[in-house]
Amino acid sequence: MTSYLSLFLCLILLFNVLVADAFTGTYGINYGRLADNIPAPESVVTLLRANKIKNVRIYDADHSVLTAFKDSEIQIIIGLGNEFLKDISVNEDRAIEWVKINVQPYLPGTLIRGIAVGNEILGGGDTELWEVLVPAVKNVYNALDKLDLSHKIEVSSPHSEAVFENTYPPSAAVFKESILPYMLPLLNFSKQIGSPFYINAYPFLAYKSDPSHIDLNYALFEKSSGIYDAKTKLHYDNMFEAMIDAAYFALEKAGFEKMPVICSETGWASQGDENEAGANVKNARTYNNNLHKLLLKKKGTPHRPKMVMRAYIFALFNENQKPGPTSERNFGLFKADGSIAYKIGFRGLVPSSASKDFVLRGGFWSSQWFVALASAVVLTQFLDL
Repeated sequence: MTSYLSLFLCLILLFNVLVADAFTGTYGINYGRLADNIPAPESVVTLLRANKIKNVRIYDADHSVLTAFKDSEIQIIIGLGNEFLKDISVNEDRAIEWVKINVQPYLPGTLIRGIAVGNEILGGGDTELWEVLVPAVKNVYNALDKLDLSHKIEVSSPHSEAVFENTYPPSAAVFKESILPYMLPLLNFSKQIGSPFYINAYPFLAYKSDPSHIDLNYALFEKSSGIYDAKTKLHYDNMFEAMIDAAYFALEKAGFEKMPVICSETGWASQGDENEAGANVKNARTYNNNLHKLLLKKKGTPHRPKMVMRAYIFALFNENQKPGPTSERNFGLFKADGSIAYKIGFRGLVPSSASKDFVLRGGFWSSQWFVALASAVVLTQFLDL
């Protein structure tokens, strides 16, 4: 009996080792770079480490970024862009080549912990990409496996809310019928390789689309009456948790009740066009500050209280070259110059009018530094007299 128990425990340990985990803790951030005025990758590493952010997602496999992150101890998920999916899906050798060029040379110094194959493919406008997504995901995983990296690097594909037919109330959530022929094979393979379900969940977008019927406080984690799901008898104090639970319910109905859910993107715009309700600094600060506090509690959702919520915030910087409405260029926790966009406890690369508290070491500014500088200026002027 003891030998069987020992074997069982060894198998559990082996499983935990062989399944890659791309996330440390509960808080991460998306490092988008559609801008011509943001700090260099080396400065970004300094910024992230000073603010104790240990998880990052990028949308490509930029070599300058991967080089800068060497020895930073920051875990990074890289992206295989949508434009590469068709080629990768029909050619496993191409996938192996991509991994050899964009992943292998940077290991183990750069902690590449995951590859996101495409972004928001299912439910998107290009249905040809729906058909090639699963073959592309499989080829990337098989490439990692052949290079003995599949136990270190997770393979996934983040989804938008467009994959759901309905999400209100959360227990009614279900995948769209048109999506299922592509989603089910992807979920089956994800289960096989131990990958979670990644969802981009934006209460901001929900509120913006229907501000007359959605309580802003509910979307911002502020005090509100919330919503009540009569079927499950669960109460939701905020929209974010309702969105995460909606994903869990949809997965359960599809037969994947044990699959974890991770939020791959969420955030709130600090500026928008006239028709973009709620896009302002006050709401962005409130949302991101409250979300940060919630994630630090390491708690679960009403439906899955034991499954700790984890999320990547969108985004690190305002990106001045992003297309679309004004809000798209104003999701950053930091401005393009590295200063904080608003105060939620983080410290910037340069001073900001949003805060008087800055980091001293590692190329940062500090409030003490300004006091010393001001004192020196006054003393100099006095001596000149």
